[in-house]
Amino acid sequence: MTSGQLLLEGFELMLVGMVLVFVFLVLLIGCIKVMAAGLQRFSSHETAAMAVSTPVAALPDADTMAAIQAAVHQHRSRNDR
Repeated sequence: MTSGQLLLEGFELMLVGMVLVFVFLVLLIGCIKVMAAGLQRFSSHETAAMAVSTPVAALPDADTMAAIQAAVHQHRSRNDR
């Protein structure tokens, strides 16, 4: 084989590889979009049901807030060195 033939074969192989990667990425994006649409359709019902059944967490009382603030202050004072 001459160097021209080898170069042509190299370009052909490069083109085939690039086309295969492009096709794979297009298929991957299509699959992701289809799965996202399916999940949105099913999750909207579950999210609404969870929002109704999940209670809202209450704020901590004054003693708990004081303990949290003291712990944060102590942590920051130890790590400021």
